Amino acid sequence: MTIEAVVDDAIMDPGRLTDPAVHARGETRAVWRWMRRHAPVHWHEPGVYPGFWSVTRYADVRRVYLDHATFSSAHGVMLRPVTAGADPGSGLTLALTDPPRHTAIRALVADAFSGRQVRSFEESVRRSARAVLDAARERQTCDFVHDVAAHLTVAVIGAILGIPASDHDDVLRWTSESFAAGRSLATHHELMRYVIELIDLSTADPGDDVVGRLVAGTVDGDPLSDVEILLNCENIIGAAENSGLSIAAGIVAFAEHPDQWSLLVQRPDQLPSAVNEILRWTSSASHSMRTATAPVLLGDHTIAPGDRVVVWLPSANRDEEVFVAPDEFRVTRRPNRHLSFGAGPHACIGAALARIQTTVLLSELLDAGLRVEPAGPAVPVASIVVSGPAYLPVHIVAGGPGDGTEVPRAPVDTSPNHSQSRTDSTKMRERGQCST
Repeated sequence: MTIEAVVDDAIMDPGRLTDPAVHARGETRAVWRWMRRHAPVHWHEPGVYPGFWSVTRYADVRRVYLDHATFSSAHGVMLRPVTAGADPGSGLTLALTDPPRHTAIRALVADAFSGRQVRSFEESVRRSARAVLDAARERQTCDFVHDVAAHLTVAVIGAILGIPASDHDDVLRWTSESFAAGRSLATHHELMRYVIELIDLSTADPGDDVVGRLVAGTVDGDPLSDVEILLNCENIIGAAENSGLSIAAGIVAFAEHPDQWSLLVQRPDQLPSAVNEILRWTSSASHSMRTATAPVLLGDHTIAPGDRVVVWLPSANRDEEVFVAPDEFRVTRRPNRHLSFGAGPHACIGAALARIQTTVLLSELLDAGLRVEPAGPAVPVASIVVSGPAYLPVHIVAGGPGDGTEVPRAPVDTSPNHSQSRTDSTKMRERGQCST
């Protein structure tokens, strides 16, 4: 065997998928590409994480999502270190229940996330987008992740949960503290105390927001417990961060492919297609996990009952058998049947919310004739759970491609001191993945 072959084998080792630094450096794309060709269903021996199967092809990932009877969500939907034990939310939240209970809980809040309901507060989202963009422009240099995407996300999720605008800054501060420390939102006492206060207020006078619906709703004739309501609210707040990561990563994509922003400036009618491509390209939720309930053949392997099955969404979204030129960022891509929101009973309940948030922000940039310029290296999140920039310094200025102004490409800093500056996100987003 040649030295080159040994090096290639080391680089393509599927075991590297459990290393957050490998994800931060973007090296997983090559590993997934190799696995789709040579090991589309692959067993990982126990180590830091319990043993699990990796699934990397689109068709197999979709099958796992659709077959909830064989691939259960009730025992956890994210890889957790062996030392962390079982997910404490198992069986209690939208993400961690199976039908029929999952269906019943989802029915309580589904209308609040419907396309019709989301469109009803589009103007509110638009006002929030204008406000965060105006504030970011005044700073000259800002962190797009925190100063734009996170602020907009809190405003949007606040509307869904019934959080008063006067409290948005507090909620943003508490969630940012948890994410930066690598802690679950449930461990942040101030945030949980605040959510409990929201629940108490809704108990006394239930509104039409998500908290009110959870408080007033019943499943099989019984009200949800206080713990179930609290954890479902935490789940929704945490999951909303995926949308912010996707938006920020979309900005990076446009900076790296300025011709695509130029195309969108010239053809704003392609905005819906562009949003869809951002969702595919960024795949902010890196993986989702299921547990087999019965023996099942997947690929060439028999999965045993109790085995964990991990589907890698960025891999499915770049499957050459499904997408033409999958490693090209194309805002006019059609068809684009990505799996960023999952599929089946656990398809992301916040999909319409994520789409309108991204659509509104980009349309505000386009309508105002603004462009986003990199002001320094982007710092990627180091995580096996989510992907996107943890820090993205930018200038928001007038002009852009199509008016003779060139947009500089965005450098990415993946040095250990930077990509590891945000700890692995497994703990801090245990129930924050959008697979509800």
